[in-house]
Amino acid sequence: MPAWNQNRLTAKLGIDYPVIQGPLGGLSSQRLTAAVSNFGGLGSFGAHGLAPAAIKDVIGEIRSLTSKPFAMNLWVSMEDEGARTSDENAFNRSLASLAVHLAALGAPRPIYKPYSPIRFEDQARVLLDANVPVFSFIVGIPPREILEECRTRGIVTIGAATTPDEAAALQEAGVDAIVASGFEAGGHRGSFLRAAEDSLTGTFSLVPQIVDLVDVPVIAAGGIADARGVIAALALGAEAVQMGTVFLACGESGASRLHRETLRRRNAGHTALTKGFTGRLARAIRNRVMEDLNRSGTEILPYPLQRELVRNLSIAAEAAGRADLVPMWAGQSANLSTCTDVPAFLPTLVEEISEIAGPIMQWSAARREKQVLK
Repeated sequence: MPAWNQNRLTAKLGIDYPVIQGPLGGLSSQRLTAAVSNFGGLGSFGAHGLAPAAIKDVIGEIRSLTSKPFAMNLWVSMEDEGARTSDENAFNRSLASLAVHLAALGAPRPIYKPYSPIRFEDQARVLLDANVPVFSFIVGIPPREILEECRTRGIVTIGAATTPDEAAALQEAGVDAIVASGFEAGGHRGSFLRAAEDSLTGTFSLVPQIVDLVDVPVIAAGGIADARGVIAALALGAEAVQMGTVFLACGESGASRLHRETLRRRNAGHTALTKGFTGRLARAIRNRVMEDLNRSGTEILPYPLQRELVRNLSIAAEAAGRADLVPMWAGQSANLSTCTDVPAFLPTLVEEISEIAGPIMQWSAARREKQVLK
């Protein structure tokens, strides 16, 4: 009977523990990515908002900090319908809901700028040329030629699914592993076959459905913040977990001090879904600006235009210490997060899992074997 931390996914990734740090989008840091990888998990860096040249620099810095495997994460779908045709009038209508807060902070009124797109294919080219160990992605499936080049180069591919249908599509495309992303997760929903609002399945329900449907390893994500969550995910048949919010609170993350402090408060688990922060459905701590943007009749720009607009308020509000006016990304289990730094958190997590994993892993392995024989 293999130890709880040894399975086909850890072998494929070349890691010691089936713990993957969520990519964290614009709140990633090279330091956090390397810290998780150096411990024996899989650190990840969310690079979807970066230009190709910047991604190349990030990869170089991560490699200067760790010789272990790490993942680079991109979004396959980089914009929503209407992003290229949205004009200054739409910008001003959407700005109206934020203008009072900007004025109260003494921040300048944002100036409209035409949309300048970043192409997923150009970003992916950098990852391929750099031969990154792991290429993970959400909001779609990369073109066949990109996945084929990953296989040729020995780059492990990990796609995200929010429904069983998406998992089936990812397996058909030939990915190496699938993240089953429950709606408890913080940040953006990665749905791509149906609208995100129509793809809200909880982790406890989603993971076993996907495990029973696909042959590749499944990674559980969404609401996992401690040893209990990891054990539950493994018992459901997942071969690894992906944890985001718990690492977002760590000192090594790219989150601001205000964000990290907010995550450690007792009301951090009071989260909600909104399109108001970026134009795409995402989970964050409920606060004043979310309530304003969620009001009926508020005009929201297509992604990523809304993200750029709200960023103007975020910068000013963070400088003023106004957590109520900043998008505070968090999952539903934020209240369970105890991580302040990676070197202290991960050894404790592994020890706690090891104490209770044996019988559960034996049952889960037997269940998986029975499923394969069907």
